[in-house]
Amino acid sequence: MSKITVKFIMEEGCDDLRPAKAHEDDAAYDLRSRVDITVHPGKVTLIPTGLHIELPVGYEAQVRPRSGLALKHSIGVLNSPGTIDAGYRGEVCSILFNFGETPFEIHRGDRISQMVIAALPDVEMVPADTLSETGRGTGGFGSTGRK
Repeated sequence: MSKITVKFIMEEGCDDLRPAKAHEDDAAYDLRSRVDITVHPGKVTLIPTGLHIELPVGYEAQVRPRSGLALKHSIGVLNSPGTIDAGYRGEVCSILFNFGETPFEIHRGDRISQMVIAALPDVEMVPADTLSETGRGTGGFGSTGRK
């Protein structure tokens, strides 16, 4: 697999929050909060990371939940995965949701989500009059299992 280059800059005073992998073979980069903030039960909270990226055309960044926060604290990324397009140059933020019953305190520097850089296929959407038949057909929304 060939290596790509993703340029990044950090907000002033946020160099200590640079995205990093905990292990060389990890799929995702940890994203850290640049603020102290509380995510209240049943509420959505936008968490800034101080990170700005420049992705090559043909790539996206996906912001995903951290499994430990999900399991231990019921914290998830609401629009998981959140997509960052190649043309976006604003601050990368995580949209966190507290699915639990107690407030969750986030402190500056806490790992709040993870970011995967993914290649996008070159796709052409083509209008058609019909689509091929399949065993599933139009069944969806629980049609293949327990409802």
